[in-house]
Amino acid sequence: MFTGIIQAMGRVAGSEPVGGDVRLTIDAQHLASRVEAARLAVGESIAVSGVCLTVVAFDGRCFAADVSRETLGLTTLGELAEGSEVNLEAALRAGDPLGGHLMSGHIDGCARVAALHPDARSLRVDIELPAGLERYVAPKCSVALDGVSLTVNTVEGRLFSVNLIPHTVAVTCFRQLQPGLRLNLEVDQLARYVERGLLHLRA
Repeated sequence: MFTGIIQAMGRVAGSEPVGGDVRLTIDAQHLASRVEAARLAVGESIAVSGVCLTVVAFDGRCFAADVSRETLGLTTLGELAEGSEVNLEAALRAGDPLGGHLMSGHIDGCARVAALHPDARSLRVDIELPAGLERYVAPKCSVALDGVSLTVNTVEGRLFSVNLIPHTVAVTCFRQLQPGLRLNLEVDQLARYVERGLLHLRA
């Protein structure tokens, strides 16, 4: 589990095809300086721009993780070039602060930045949802975009808006936002469970 509070940014150090999948190597020196080494050990989970990946190697600075074809098809990880910045968060542990909202790192689809609007010191971002996911998003609910926990302001059809405060822009990959950019989207888990429960009630 994750919280959506980004602990550090990393960079793609390499991307290598392996047996039909891809092995990503992430330069995580800033994350490694902020969390204990055990949280980057082989077998640990790291959210890379919101996608839960398992560490398969760690040399003290960079970690490697295998990305399946399923994940490549549902996320933006297959589009990352060497040098691309990524948001990083180590897995939540008992006793850790829960500053955002509970997230699994299992991506529902890729949303698209529709427009950017200055809003006082914040940046208001209009996001276009993939078809079929609009039923999971409501005003004041939580969503995760590229692993960042955000609060929905407004919803209209497949468009919703969020506000990014200056701190969030400064410490995440959101400083590179532009219209058309695709972002990994994870909807609030509660919305999915509520829908599942309602389907059973109707059956």
